Amino acid sequence: MRLFYQSFGVSRGSRDGLYAQALRRIIQKAAASGTEITVDGLSPHRAIADQYRYLELLDTVEVTEKGLQAEKDGYDAFLVGNIFEPGVHELRELLNIPVLGLRESSIQVACLMGASFSLINVNPKFVPRIMEGVRNQGVMSRLASVETMTVERPGAFDLAFRDDDARAEVVRQFTEAANRCIEKGAEVLIPAGGSLMTVLTEAGIHEVNSAPVLNGPLALVKTAEMAVQIKQLTGVFTSKRMTYAPPTGKLLTDVRKAYGQNVYPGAT
Repeated sequence: MRLFYQSFGVSRGSRDGLYAQALRRIIQKAAASGTEITVDGLSPHRAIADQYRYLELLDTVEVTEKGLQAEKDGYDAFLVGNIFEPGVHELRELLNIPVLGLRESSIQVACLMGASFSLINVNPKFVPRIMEGVRNQGVMSRLASVETMTVERPGAFDLAFRDDDARAEVVRQFTEAANRCIEKGAEVLIPAGGSLMTVLTEAGIHEVNSAPVLNGPLALVKTAEMAVQIKQLTGVFTSKRMTYAPPTGKLLTDVRKAYGQNVYPGAT
């Protein structure tokens, strides 16, 4: 089984930076025997402040191109390791392999771990986008709260991978927010961001007052393995009816004349 893990944070610190190294350790540890995972980032000038919709739009174009290439290269699933999941829905319509996102996978696993969950994000701009994702996922009744830390720039997490004091400050803020979540009824805690998830894992933070702290990259990898195995056993995974249905017939012919023959591979 071959999985393509599309990271965003590794672009800032380079593909060989401290975040990339920590993320790969988590992912490789999560992989089952026989699972091969490629971790890659976006271009160096991408994946910055993607809580802003225009910047996310720019990232989405590159993500979809990466997804098309991954399917062409024989990968069995494409993983979007970002809490806002740029390109997930577009790629489910485009590709014939499972496409999984960090937020969806984290929340689905959290719902198996406890009756309620809270999300802890890094700045207030995240909140509307996170709430939008939870509503679209149909699990609002399981959401206890969304709490906010005060980390405004991705660079704060980059520093936390090499500076003990910076890491301790991230852990302190997270723990304070986690306790607010627990007071509001959360049974599972979800750090809302791949960088935050990875810093906490490196710091050994897996539980706060008996509430599990969900490791998102781990949940994403295990969900992807399940999706690939379901497809191998049944021949299908992503529904191609309605929401993720590609154009067909004469419309597909027109689309390919306009956009190129490589769009919607496998559609007829």
